[in-house]
Amino acid sequence: MDIIGQFPLFYFPEYGSAWMMGMTGTIHILVSHTSVGAAMLFAFLAYKAYKENRTDLYPYMKKYGMFLLIFSYVVGSITGPGIWYTATAASPRGISALIHNFVWVWATEWVFFVYEVIGVFVLVYFIDKIDKKTHLKLTYTFAIASVGTLALIIGIISFMMWPGTAAYYATGSASDAFFGINTFPHMFLRIGFMIMMSGVIGLVISSAMKKENAELSQELTKKMGYISLFGGFVTMFFFMWYMGTLPDNAHAVFNITKGSVIQTRIILAIVFSAYFLIAILRPKIINTPIASIMIAVILLAGLWPGEKLRESMRKPYVAGQYIYSNQIISRDVEGKGIKSELPLIAQKGLLKVNPFVPERLRVITDENKLEVGELLTKMSCSNCHSLEKTGVYRPLKDRLTGMDKEGVKAILYAIGNGGMPYMPTLKLPDEEYDAIAEYIASLKY
Repeated sequence: MDIIGQFPLFYFPEYGSAWMMGMTGTIHILVSHTSVGAAMLFAFLAYKAYKENRTDLYPYMKKYGMFLLIFSYVVGSITGPGIWYTATAASPRGISALIHNFVWVWATEWVFFVYEVIGVFVLVYFIDKIDKKTHLKLTYTFAIASVGTLALIIGIISFMMWPGTAAYYATGSASDAFFGINTFPHMFLRIGFMIMMSGVIGLVISSAMKKENAELSQELTKKMGYISLFGGFVTMFFFMWYMGTLPDNAHAVFNITKGSVIQTRIILAIVFSAYFLIAILRPKIINTPIASIMIAVILLAGLWPGEKLRESMRKPYVAGQYIYSNQIISRDVEGKGIKSELPLIAQKGLLKVNPFVPERLRVITDENKLEVGELLTKMSCSNCHSLEKTGVYRPLKDRLTGMDKEGVKAILYAIGNGGMPYMPTLKLPDEEYDAIAEYIASLKY
C-alpha cells in the first residue's frame, strides 16, 4: 500500500499545535537575544575598563553577568529544550528537514554554545581572580562565540522561511540552503535587536546601582540609552531590508495585517525612542521598576507580535518551502531524493496514505463520516488553526461563521486549487472534502 512518511497527529485543544512552540520560542528568543547582545556589551565595557583603567566598571559587569546567568542561561536552558520538545511534537517533519540539512551546522553551533556557557561562568566568577588583560581576551572570545551561535542559527531559521535560491532543490546542498537572500538581512536585524536588548537589560542593572554609586549609575544609564537607541535604529533599518527579501506567500500574509502591523511598530518606535532619550538626557528618572516594565513591554507588545508575524508569513510552509505546515511534502527536492506527496494524496486520499489513520476510518461511511471529517480537519488544518468554538489562535470559527456545508466545501475546493497562496494547495478526493465540510458545518460556529 502507498503511504507517506507522516507521524502521529499532535493536537493541542484551544490553541492549535504550532502555537505551543511559538509561545515557548518567544520567551527563549528574549533571553537568548539578550545573551548575544550582552556578550557584545561585555566586550565593549571590558575594553573601556582596560584601556581607561576604569576599575569601577568591573562591579557593574559582575552584576550584569549574574543577572545574565539567571535571565538568559537558566531560563534559556529550560525554554531551549522546550522548543525542541514542542517542535518535535507539532512539526516532526519540519524538525527532521532541519536536522538532515544542517546536522553539522547545528553540531558546530553547539560547540559555540558550550563555550558560551563556560565563558559566562568564567567572566562572572573569575573577574576578580584573573588579570584584566586576560579578562579582556576572554570577553572577546565570549563575544565571538555568541555571535557565531547567532550566525549559524539564523541561517537555519532563514531556511525555514525559504532557501532563497532554486539551486538548493537541485543540489540539496547545505550551503545552498544556508546562504539564502534573506539570511544576512535577517542576521543583522537580529543583531540590532540584541544590541538594543543588551542596553534595555543594562538599564535595569544601572538603575539598581543608584544607592551605592549614583554618579556611576547615571553614567552607565546614559551609555545604555545610547546603546539601546543605536540597536533600535539598526533593527528598524534591517527590518525594511529583510521584508524586501521575503517570498510572495509571505507578502500575501503580511498584506492582510499590514496596516495594523505598521501602526504598532510606529507606536513602539516612538515609545522606546522616548524611553532611550530619557535615559540619555534625564538618567535620574530611570529606576528599576520602570526599566523592568519596559522589558515586559518588549516581550508582550514587540517580540510576541513580531515572532507571530514571522511564523505566519512562512505559511503555508514550515521549512524550505517544500514541507507544508500540515507536514505534507509539497514539491520535489532532487538533491535530497525527496518527492512531492501531493499527486499521491490527490489520487488516493489522506485516509489511504497516512499510516496512522485507524483502519475503521479508512473508508467513509454514513456512520463514521463526522469522525472521519474531524480527523481529516485535524490532519489538514490544526497545525495553524484551533478548531473549537473557544479556540484562541487562528480559530476556524472566525473564518467560517454562518457557513453551511456547501459554502465550506467551496472554500476547500478553492484552497485545493491554489486560490489562497498562504494555505496548503492540498487536493483531496471529493468524498474527503465532503467529510471535512460536513464536520465543520456540524460545529455550528
